[in-house]
Amino acid sequence: MAHKKGGGSSKNLRNSNAQYRGVKKFDGESVVSGNIIIRQCGTRIHPGHNVGLGRDFTIFATMNGYVKYEPRPGGKKQVSVYETHPNRQ
Repeated sequence: MAHKKGGGSSKNLRNSNAQYRGVKKFDGESVVSGNIIIRQCGTRIHPGHNVGLGRDFTIFATMNGYVKYEPRPGGKKQVSVYETHPNRQ
């Protein structure tokens, strides 16, 4: 009976894409609805007004405007988007 050696399988050949985390839009920058503001692990910075929170804790703009980072009770930070420029009112 002829034998053929089975081809082994390798489990480590897959490679996932890098997840480039960090702040993408800084204080005072203009954003369009849907723009990613922050990519983060967990809620290091919390969502404020006119922003959404994705499943992977990505914060994104839900309207056109300007980014504003604000303090939050308990020593935390939050990010919001406003129609008018925060430094030129």
